[in-house]
Amino acid sequence: MPRTAMLDHSPTVAGIGSMSLGFPSSDRHSPPSKPAAPPARVGAVQYLNTKPLVHGLAGPGIALEYDLPSRLADQLAAGSLDVALIPSIEFFRGDAYRLVSDACIGCRGPVMSVKVFFRKRPDRIDTLAVDEGSRTSATLARILLAHRCGVAPQIDVLPLEDDISATTADAVLLIGDRAIGGQRGNFETVWDLGEEWCRWTGLPFVFAVWAARRDVPEATLRRLEPLLNAARDTGRANFASIAAAEAKGHGLTVPQCLGYLRDNLHYDLGFRERAALALFHDRAAALSLAPKGIDLDRALALPGAPMSQ
Repeated sequence: MPRTAMLDHSPTVAGIGSMSLGFPSSDRHSPPSKPAAPPARVGAVQYLNTKPLVHGLAGPGIALEYDLPSRLADQLAAGSLDVALIPSIEFFRGDAYRLVSDACIGCRGPVMSVKVFFRKRPDRIDTLAVDEGSRTSATLARILLAHRCGVAPQIDVLPLEDDISATTADAVLLIGDRAIGGQRGNFETVWDLGEEWCRWTGLPFVFAVWAARRDVPEATLRRLEPLLNAARDTGRANFASIAAAEAKGHGLTVPQCLGYLRDNLHYDLGFRERAALALFHDRAAALSLAPKGIDLDRALALPGAPMSQ
Protein backbone atom coordinates (compact mmCIF):
# COMPACT_ATOMS: atom_id res chain seq x y z
CA MET A 1 0.00 0.00 0.00
CA PRO A 2 1.42 3.52 -0.81
CA ARG A 3 2.86 5.37 2.16
CA THR A 4 0.38 8.23 1.76
CA ALA A 5 -2.57 5.87 2.00
CA MET A 6 -1.08 4.37 5.13
CA LEU A 7 -0.61 7.80 6.72
CA ASP A 8 -4.16 8.81 5.96
CA HIS A 9 -5.31 5.97 8.23
CA SER A 10 -2.63 6.16 10.96
CA PRO A 11 -3.72 7.00 14.53
CA THR A 12 -3.01 10.67 15.43
CA VAL A 13 -3.02 12.82 18.56
CA ALA A 14 -3.96 16.48 18.68
CA GLY A 15 -0.88 18.64 18.16
CA ILE A 16 1.17 15.91 16.62
CA GLY A 17 -0.54 15.93 13.27
CA SER A 18 -0.27 12.72 11.33
CA MET A 19 2.81 11.37 13.10
CA SER A 20 2.51 7.69 13.82
CA LEU A 21 2.26 6.63 17.46
CA GLY A 22 4.22 3.44 16.91
CA PHE A 23 1.37 1.19 15.91
CA PRO A 24 2.34 -1.40 13.30
CA SER A 25 2.30 0.17 9.89
CA SER A 26 -0.06 -1.35 7.41
CA ASP A 27 2.62 -1.31 4.72
CA ARG A 28 4.73 -3.84 6.62
CA HIS A 29 4.40 -7.42 5.55
CA SER A 30 1.91 -9.37 7.65
CA PRO A 31 2.96 -12.82 8.83
CA PRO A 32 2.60 -15.33 6.03
CA SER A 33 -0.71 -17.12 6.13
CA LYS A 34 -0.79 -20.87 6.58
CA PRO A 35 -0.67 -22.69 3.26
CA ALA A 36 -3.97 -24.24 2.31
CA ALA A 37 -4.25 -27.90 3.17
CA PRO A 38 -3.88 -30.12 0.13
CA PRO A 39 -7.15 -31.59 -1.12
CA ALA A 40 -8.11 -34.92 0.38
CA ARG A 41 -7.75 -37.77 -2.12
CA VAL A 42 -11.13 -39.50 -2.11
CA GLY A 43 -11.97 -42.63 -4.07
CA ALA A 44 -15.56 -43.46 -5.04
CA VAL A 45 -17.47 -45.88 -7.24
CA GLN A 46 -19.84 -45.14 -10.12
CA TYR A 47 -22.16 -48.10 -9.61
CA LEU A 48 -25.89 -47.49 -9.49
CA ASN A 49 -26.06 -48.23 -5.76
CA THR A 50 -23.37 -45.62 -5.02
CA LYS A 51 -24.93 -42.75 -6.98
CA PRO A 52 -26.81 -41.35 -3.97
CA LEU A 53 -23.56 -41.24 -1.94
CA VAL A 54 -21.60 -39.15 -4.44
CA HIS A 55 -24.41 -36.88 -5.66
CA GLY A 56 -22.79 -33.43 -5.76
CA LEU A 57 -19.76 -34.56 -3.77
CA ALA A 58 -17.07 -32.90 -5.90
CA GLY A 59 -15.92 -29.55 -4.54
CA PRO A 60 -13.06 -27.57 -2.99
CA GLY A 61 -10.84 -29.61 -0.73
CA ILE A 62 -11.68 -32.92 -2.41
CA ALA A 63 -9.78 -34.60 -5.23
CA LEU A 64 -12.35 -37.18 -6.30
CA GLU A 65 -11.35 -40.28 -8.25
CA TYR A 66 -13.55 -43.13 -9.52
CA ASP A 67 -12.62 -46.79 -9.87
CA LEU A 68 -13.81 -50.31 -9.11
CA PRO A 69 -14.36 -51.12 -5.41
CA SER A 70 -11.58 -53.71 -5.32
CA ARG A 71 -9.13 -51.27 -6.92
CA LEU A 72 -10.12 -48.52 -4.49
CA ALA A 73 -9.39 -50.88 -1.61
CA ASP A 74 -5.96 -51.60 -3.09
CA GLN A 75 -5.23 -47.89 -3.65
CA LEU A 76 -6.25 -47.03 -0.10
CA ALA A 77 -3.97 -49.75 1.24
CA ALA A 78 -1.11 -48.48 -0.95
CA GLY A 79 -1.51 -44.90 0.34
CA SER A 80 -2.52 -43.34 -2.97
CA LEU A 81 -5.94 -42.43 -1.49
CA ASP A 82 -6.76 -40.89 1.88
CA VAL A 83 -10.39 -41.97 1.99
CA ALA A 84 -12.35 -44.42 -0.15
CA LEU A 85 -15.71 -46.12 -0.39
CA ILE A 86 -14.59 -49.72 0.02
CA PRO A 87 -16.19 -53.15 0.52
CA SER A 88 -16.86 -53.71 4.21
CA ILE A 89 -14.72 -56.86 4.30
CA GLU A 90 -11.76 -54.77 3.10
CA PHE A 91 -12.38 -52.36 5.97
CA PHE A 92 -11.45 -55.20 8.32
CA ARG A 93 -8.56 -56.45 6.21
CA GLY A 94 -6.92 -53.02 6.06
CA ASP A 95 -4.29 -51.62 8.39
CA ALA A 96 -6.34 -50.20 11.28
CA TYR A 97 -8.76 -48.30 9.05
CA ARG A 98 -11.18 -45.75 10.51
CA LEU A 99 -14.76 -44.90 9.55
CA VAL A 100 -15.13 -41.42 8.14
CA SER A 101 -18.90 -40.99 7.77
CA ASP A 102 -22.21 -42.43 8.87
CA ALA A 103 -23.06 -42.86 5.17
CA CYS A 104 -22.85 -46.41 3.88
CA ILE A 105 -24.37 -48.85 1.41
CA GLY A 106 -26.52 -51.35 3.24
CA CYS A 107 -29.86 -53.08 3.33
CA ARG A 108 -32.50 -54.07 5.86
CA GLY A 109 -34.02 -56.84 3.79
CA PRO A 110 -33.83 -57.94 0.14
CA VAL A 111 -31.10 -56.00 -1.64
CA MET A 112 -31.98 -57.24 -5.15
CA SER A 113 -28.47 -56.75 -6.56
CA VAL A 114 -26.58 -59.54 -4.70
CA LYS A 115 -27.81 -63.06 -5.43
CA VAL A 116 -26.62 -66.66 -5.46
CA PHE A 117 -28.14 -68.89 -8.15
CA PHE A 118 -28.09 -72.56 -7.09
CA ARG A 119 -28.07 -75.42 -9.56
CA LYS A 120 -28.16 -77.85 -6.64
CA ARG A 121 -29.59 -77.68 -3.14
CA PRO A 122 -27.46 -75.26 -1.10
CA ASP A 123 -26.38 -78.00 1.32
CA ARG A 124 -25.07 -80.15 -1.55
CA ILE A 125 -22.91 -77.78 -3.55
CA ASP A 126 -19.19 -78.39 -4.05
CA THR A 127 -18.28 -75.35 -6.17
CA LEU A 128 -19.24 -71.68 -6.03
CA ALA A 129 -18.36 -69.24 -8.82
CA VAL A 130 -18.18 -65.66 -7.55
CA ASP A 131 -18.51 -62.48 -9.56
CA GLU A 132 -15.06 -61.03 -10.21
CA GLY A 133 -16.16 -57.71 -8.71
CA SER A 134 -17.33 -59.19 -5.42
CA ARG A 135 -15.40 -59.20 -2.15
CA THR A 136 -17.87 -58.51 0.64
CA SER A 137 -20.61 -60.45 -1.13
CA ALA A 138 -18.32 -63.44 -1.72
CA THR A 139 -17.44 -63.48 1.99
CA LEU A 140 -21.11 -63.16 2.95
CA ALA A 141 -22.04 -66.09 0.70
CA ARG A 142 -19.34 -68.28 2.28
CA ILE A 143 -20.48 -67.35 5.80
CA LEU A 144 -24.10 -68.20 5.07
CA LEU A 145 -23.21 -71.48 3.36
CA ALA A 146 -20.92 -72.52 6.21
CA HIS A 147 -23.21 -71.65 9.10
CA ARG A 148 -26.57 -72.47 7.57
CA CYS A 149 -25.73 -75.39 5.29
CA GLY A 150 -22.47 -76.76 6.65
CA VAL A 151 -20.64 -76.55 3.31
CA ALA A 152 -17.36 -74.94 2.25
CA PRO A 153 -17.37 -75.01 -1.56
CA GLN A 154 -14.37 -74.55 -3.79
CA ILE A 155 -14.32 -70.95 -5.03
CA ASP A 156 -13.97 -70.09 -8.72
CA VAL A 157 -13.98 -66.60 -10.23
CA LEU A 158 -16.49 -65.60 -12.89
CA PRO A 159 -14.91 -62.83 -15.04
CA LEU A 160 -16.95 -59.66 -15.47
CA GLU A 161 -17.26 -60.24 -19.21
CA ASP A 162 -18.69 -63.76 -18.79
CA ASP A 163 -22.32 -64.62 -18.15
CA ILE A 164 -23.61 -67.36 -15.91
CA SER A 165 -23.58 -69.92 -18.71
CA ALA A 166 -19.77 -69.69 -18.86
CA THR A 167 -19.40 -71.64 -15.63
CA THR A 168 -20.53 -75.11 -14.62
CA ALA A 169 -20.23 -74.37 -10.89
CA ASP A 170 -22.95 -75.73 -8.63
CA ALA A 171 -23.83 -72.18 -7.56
CA VAL A 172 -23.02 -68.72 -8.94
CA LEU A 173 -22.82 -65.42 -7.07
CA LEU A 174 -23.74 -62.38 -9.17
CA ILE A 175 -23.80 -58.74 -8.13
CA GLY A 176 -25.01 -55.49 -9.66
CA ASP A 177 -26.95 -55.32 -12.91
CA ARG A 178 -26.46 -59.02 -13.61
CA ALA A 179 -28.22 -59.92 -10.38
CA ILE A 180 -30.98 -57.33 -10.70
CA GLY A 181 -31.92 -58.52 -14.17
CA GLY A 182 -32.29 -62.14 -13.13
CA GLN A 183 -30.93 -65.12 -15.03
CA ARG A 184 -32.40 -67.73 -17.32
CA GLY A 185 -31.79 -71.34 -16.41
CA ASN A 186 -32.91 -74.21 -14.25
CA PHE A 187 -32.08 -73.23 -10.69
CA GLU A 188 -32.89 -75.16 -7.58
CA THR A 189 -33.27 -71.92 -5.65
CA VAL A 190 -32.01 -68.33 -5.59
CA TRP A 191 -30.76 -66.51 -2.51
CA ASP A 192 -30.95 -62.74 -2.15
CA LEU A 193 -28.00 -62.41 0.23
CA GLY A 194 -29.32 -59.27 1.89
CA GLU A 195 -32.58 -60.99 2.70
CA GLU A 196 -30.84 -64.19 3.88
CA TRP A 197 -28.50 -62.33 6.26
CA CYS A 198 -31.26 -60.15 7.71
CA ARG A 199 -33.51 -63.16 8.26
CA TRP A 200 -30.69 -65.18 9.85
CA THR A 201 -29.31 -62.49 12.17
CA GLY A 202 -32.18 -60.05 12.66
CA LEU A 203 -29.73 -57.28 11.75
CA PRO A 204 -29.19 -55.12 8.65
CA PHE A 205 -26.20 -55.73 6.40
CA VAL A 206 -23.54 -53.22 5.33
CA PHE A 207 -21.84 -53.76 1.97
CA ALA A 208 -19.56 -50.71 1.79
CA VAL A 209 -18.29 -47.89 4.03
CA TRP A 210 -16.26 -44.71 3.76
CA ALA A 211 -12.87 -45.62 5.25
CA ALA A 212 -9.60 -43.83 5.93
CA ARG A 213 -6.08 -44.97 6.66
CA ARG A 214 -4.92 -44.52 10.25
CA ASP A 215 -2.28 -41.94 9.26
CA VAL A 216 -4.82 -39.48 7.81
CA PRO A 217 -4.98 -36.48 10.19
CA GLU A 218 -8.03 -36.26 12.42
CA ALA A 219 -8.62 -32.70 11.16
CA THR A 220 -8.94 -34.03 7.60
CA LEU A 221 -11.46 -36.65 8.70
CA ARG A 222 -13.52 -34.07 10.60
CA ARG A 223 -13.52 -31.85 7.53
CA LEU A 224 -14.63 -34.68 5.23
CA GLU A 225 -17.28 -36.19 7.50
CA PRO A 226 -19.94 -33.47 7.01
CA LEU A 227 -19.22 -33.32 3.27
CA LEU A 228 -19.77 -37.06 2.83
CA ASN A 229 -22.86 -36.98 5.01
CA ALA A 230 -24.27 -34.01 3.09
CA ALA A 231 -23.66 -35.74 -0.25
CA ARG A 232 -25.62 -38.74 1.00
CA ASP A 233 -28.47 -36.53 2.19
CA THR A 234 -28.56 -34.68 -1.12
CA GLY A 235 -28.55 -37.94 -3.05
CA ARG A 236 -31.39 -39.30 -0.96
CA ALA A 237 -33.42 -36.17 -1.65
CA ASN A 238 -32.84 -36.70 -5.38
CA PHE A 239 -33.67 -40.40 -5.76
CA ALA A 240 -36.22 -39.60 -8.47
CA SER A 241 -33.83 -37.60 -10.65
CA ILE A 242 -31.05 -40.16 -10.19
CA ALA A 243 -33.43 -42.94 -11.21
CA ALA A 244 -34.58 -41.00 -14.27
CA ALA A 245 -30.97 -40.46 -15.36
CA GLU A 246 -29.67 -43.97 -14.62
CA ALA A 247 -32.52 -46.41 -15.30
CA LYS A 248 -32.05 -46.93 -19.04
CA GLY A 249 -28.33 -47.56 -18.77
CA HIS A 250 -28.95 -50.36 -16.28
CA GLY A 251 -31.76 -52.03 -18.21
CA LEU A 252 -34.41 -50.91 -15.73
CA THR A 253 -37.57 -48.89 -15.93
CA VAL A 254 -37.55 -45.65 -13.97
CA PRO A 255 -40.01 -47.06 -11.36
CA GLN A 256 -37.80 -50.17 -10.95
CA CYS A 257 -34.69 -48.05 -10.53
CA LEU A 258 -36.41 -45.72 -8.09
CA GLY A 259 -37.72 -48.65 -6.06
CA TYR A 260 -34.25 -50.18 -5.90
CA LEU A 261 -32.61 -46.98 -4.63
CA ARG A 262 -35.40 -46.05 -2.25
CA ASP A 263 -36.69 -49.39 -0.96
CA ASN A 264 -33.91 -51.98 -1.29
CA LEU A 265 -30.92 -49.92 -0.24
CA HIS A 266 -30.17 -48.19 3.03
CA TYR A 267 -27.60 -45.41 3.42
CA ASP A 268 -27.32 -44.75 7.18
CA LEU A 269 -24.71 -46.33 9.44
CA GLY A 270 -26.45 -46.41 12.80
CA PHE A 271 -26.10 -48.51 15.93
CA ARG A 272 -27.66 -51.63 14.39
CA GLU A 273 -25.48 -51.32 11.29
CA ARG A 274 -22.38 -51.15 13.50
CA ALA A 275 -23.58 -54.23 15.36
CA ALA A 276 -24.04 -55.95 12.00
CA LEU A 277 -20.51 -55.02 10.92
CA ALA A 278 -19.11 -56.41 14.17
CA LEU A 279 -21.01 -59.67 13.72
CA PHE A 280 -19.95 -59.90 10.07
CA HIS A 281 -16.33 -59.47 11.14
CA ASP A 282 -16.61 -62.14 13.81
CA ARG A 283 -18.21 -64.64 11.43
CA ALA A 284 -15.63 -63.92 8.73
CA ALA A 285 -12.73 -64.18 11.19
CA ALA A 286 -14.01 -67.54 12.42
CA LEU A 287 -13.63 -68.81 8.84
CA SER A 288 -10.20 -67.14 8.44
CA LEU A 289 -11.70 -64.70 5.94
CA ALA A 290 -10.80 -61.65 8.06
CA PRO A 291 -8.08 -60.97 10.63
CA LYS A 292 -8.81 -61.51 14.31
CA GLY A 293 -7.95 -59.15 17.17
CA ILE A 294 -9.29 -55.93 15.63
CA ASP A 295 -10.23 -53.13 18.03
CA LEU A 296 -13.79 -52.78 16.75
CA ASP A 297 -14.67 -49.96 19.15
CA ARG A 298 -11.92 -47.85 17.63
CA ALA A 299 -12.47 -48.98 14.05
CA LEU A 300 -16.21 -48.28 14.08
CA ALA A 301 -16.01 -44.89 15.84
CA LEU A 302 -16.57 -41.77 13.75
CA PRO A 303 -14.06 -38.87 13.72
CA GLY A 304 -14.01 -37.02 17.02
CA ALA A 305 -15.80 -39.79 18.91
CA PRO A 306 -14.26 -40.78 22.25
CA MET A 307 -12.23 -43.97 22.12
CA SER A 308 -12.56 -46.75 24.64
CA GLN A 309 -9.42 -47.41 26.64
